[in-house]
Amino acid sequence: MIVYPAIDLRHGVCVRLMHGRFDQVTEYDTVPATRLAAFVAEGATWVHIVDLDGAEAGRAVQHDLIGDLASSLDVKIQSGGGVRAVEDVERLLASGVDRVVIGSLAVTNPILVAHWLERFSPDCLVLAFDVRVGDDGVPTPSLKGWTESAGLDLWTALDRYPVGTLKHVLITDVSRDGALTGPNLELLAEVLRRRPELKVQASGGVSSLEDLKAAAAVGCDGAIVGRAIYEGRFTAREAIEAVQ
Repeated sequence: MIVYPAIDLRHGVCVRLMHGRFDQVTEYDTVPATRLAAFVAEGATWVHIVDLDGAEAGRAVQHDLIGDLASSLDVKIQSGGGVRAVEDVERLLASGVDRVVIGSLAVTNPILVAHWLERFSPDCLVLAFDVRVGDDGVPTPSLKGWTESAGLDLWTALDRYPVGTLKHVLITDVSRDGALTGPNLELLAEVLRRRPELKVQASGGVSSLEDLKAAAAVGCDGAIVGRAIYEGRFTAREAIEAVQ
């Protein structure tokens, strides 16, 4: 399983949100390039970088900085936040980003995103479904920086992308994001049961090396890790070695 250490950018510095809330921000580093270099030095082959300002604003805000980071070191970059137009995808890929994260549009405009998957290839895009699980157990995607509900369930959203058109998905349980409460293994397992051909990335709640091993055990192809590394629960190197 691939470990994706995370760099969430807000106002040019590294932060983490609690439950995806922009009013619950913890700032960690003032120099994202230093953090990226540290991840690479510890053996990271992929790093996940998010433009939180872009996600909140609904437009690209920090893509220049992301491009600078992507071109600075020999590491694969997966990045998104504020991607709303084909020009955003083109710009990120041209700047050195290896895979672009498509968030809200994956739910609100599946026809457009299907065209992008065909144009850029399924390897170059990952569709991010940020969900809240209701009291009835139904996972519902959240939109626009997790501030709005999509009004349809995750399974309907996924069904809009037939087998063979989509390769990578990133599943975040928003209630666990930044909370260090463990990933939603039941949700991840259900995604893989319904769509076993997909390469699923787990996001939200990873707090220990055991959490990473559990995500790998249910079949996840990757896991996004943020706060647990920043707060010293384990290092990026330890995470990578735990699931090799």
